[in-house]
Amino acid sequence: MSLQQEIAVWNGKSVEDLEEIYERHGSETGVGVELVLLLKEPALQRGVSWLLKRYLEEGKGGALSTDDLNRVFESLSDLEEWESKLHLLQSLPFLTIGKRNVKRVESFLRGCVESENKFVRAWAYNGFYELALQHPKYQTEVDQILGHAMQDEAASVKARIRNIRKDLK
Repeated sequence: MSLQQEIAVWNGKSVEDLEEIYERHGSETGVGVELVLLLKEPALQRGVSWLLKRYLEEGKGGALSTDDLNRVFESLSDLEEWESKLHLLQSLPFLTIGKRNVKRVESFLRGCVESENKFVRAWAYNGFYELALQHPKYQTEVDQILGHAMQDEAASVKARIRNIRKDLK
């Protein structure tokens, strides 16, 4: 069965099943590019985003071209489910945010900090941190965003922000 077919029949819940899919396909030539292209399929986004995150966590992001990275960032505005947004937020440390994509990423992050989901908000703040690491002109604004969040956010989100601030030192 192809990668796309396996994701399509995945039950939408089992991480173990996603692990198995990754074990079968993760080392195939071109799998990263295929995952990037499949991000455009709304019915597959949750599984694809998890698999792409796993791929990037293994250090394989260097296999993605500038065009592939552009496609990833273009897909941000099309993500529908909170899990897909979370997976992409968690993938940002492994992605190079080129000048062309800064505004896309910034817009995505601003939307995510307004999410009702605490995980998405927490990782959106982390995304702002990653944006500032790659584009220092955002550092002052990110410091302000994190400061406000420490006053207004839920305890679980504040915990993530404290971890970010430790990294800043």
